[in-house]
Amino acid sequence: MIAVQGLSPQLTPTEYFAWEEQQLCRHEYINGEVYAMSGGTQNHSRIALKVAALLDNHLPDGGFRAFNSDCRVNIFETNDYTYPDASVSCDQRDENTIQYITYPCLIVEVLSDSTEAYDRGKKFFRYRQNPQLQDYVLVSSQEIAVDLYRKDRDGRWEIINYRGGEVVDLQSVNLSFPIEPIYRGINFSEVAI
Repeated sequence: MIAVQGLSPQLTPTEYFAWEEQQLCRHEYINGEVYAMSGGTQNHSRIALKVAALLDNHLPDGGFRAFNSDCRVNIFETNDYTYPDASVSCDQRDENTIQYITYPCLIVEVLSDSTEAYDRGKKFFRYRQNPQLQDYVLVSSQEIAVDLYRKDRDGRWEIINYRGGEVVDLQSVNLSFPIEPIYRGINFSEVAI
């Protein structure tokens, strides 16, 4: 993420939504500051697409709704907004907003070198303040690897690491799937220019 220069004073959330509608790329909004989202690699894009499609195809009509990276998530009890690579909400309150959801039960981030530390650190800290969030999924774009942070019954977060040959279990949406299909056709020798 890169802070956008020349946007002072800080924008209000309403100003942010109006401003972003006029932009060519997406921007996250944290503590009144606007941050441009960098473009991803082909691997990142293809993996995110496969995960979002897997979720959408699995979920029954009504109740659960899957979203891709175009849907903002409002960080619980703040005016901050992010764009995860995929998310799922089963909360009826999210049916009342059109520009974002606030109560996801599952969030997916596809990792890149430039965002991995943020996705595992500050971003996860913000996301986990939401009492509705049950699964936070980090998907590698460099190797066959998925790290699942799952909230247990006591509200503590545990991590489960999945690698090749294993079955990923997302309890929040009652979905278990072999890890390999989300990596079908992915070339790990991809080089960024």
